[in-house]
Amino acid sequence: MSDRTVRNPIGTHVLVGKGLVAGAVAQADLLGCETFQIFTGNPRGWALTDGRPAEDAHFRTLMAERGTRTFIHAPYLVNLGSPTPATYERSAASVAHNLRRAAEIGAEGVVVHTGSYVDAGDGDAVGRYDAAMKRVREALLPLLDAVADDDAPWLLLEPTAGQGRSLCAGVDDLEPYLAALDLHPKAGICLDTCHVFAAGAPLDEPGGATATVDRVVEIGGPGRLRLVHANDSMDVRGAFKDRHQRIGEGHIGEAAFVELLAHPATDGVPFILETPDSRTADNRDIPLLKRLRG
Repeated sequence: MSDRTVRNPIGTHVLVGKGLVAGAVAQADLLGCETFQIFTGNPRGWALTDGRPAEDAHFRTLMAERGTRTFIHAPYLVNLGSPTPATYERSAASVAHNLRRAAEIGAEGVVVHTGSYVDAGDGDAVGRYDAAMKRVREALLPLLDAVADDDAPWLLLEPTAGQGRSLCAGVDDLEPYLAALDLHPKAGICLDTCHVFAAGAPLDEPGGATATVDRVVEIGGPGRLRLVHANDSMDVRGAFKDRHQRIGEGHIGEAAFVELLAHPATDGVPFILETPDSRTADNRDIPLLKRLRG
């Protein structure tokens, strides 16, 4: 499944189904994944599903032996900027749970959508944004401090596509978001190409992907970009729509991924697909990205 010498391991999000090994690893092997991402529970629910210690240990040992880097995606419901106490508290508990599960199975990081400030119905937009960022800080800093060890999993912040009242959509929004977390050394970045394109990043222009990663590095510093979600877009740049497309069949195009795979800041960074059919045995995107990688 894995080649320790490849510059950018390539894979997709797989289903746990029958279990971490019988389900996730088996599907990843079938697809030719060099890396992969999973949910540890229902991505559209709040249930905190515990693992099975023996299965966790088997998975962790097997992935270490293969040199396969794995990631967890937190549930979609997580919104640490929410003014609704129940949503906020459940979101914080979910992130904490998934960081614990990552440590138990040896996953490298937990991907978390950066959230929104929604609409509390009073106060101006700036005030609601500031209040939401205060909530993000109060929830995440203690969790980040708890995983500060070098071997602990990363918390990977994934900017959204800009729909609604996003706290972090465009790449530039990462600057105040990371500042709210004191540029914590375990706060990493997951760059979703469809999301940043939807929020206005010029990935469809020659040099646009390079400039986008340059800006990520300028904001976060070297080594903070830990994962790329490789997705083309069904919609044009700046549409604020999160609709993933197969690589090269959308408005971003293959050339952007060639640039991303060649950028010095992505050396060693895994690329994980979330495109239509990327979990089917005859999918085209995993072989395509491997070819573009060279």
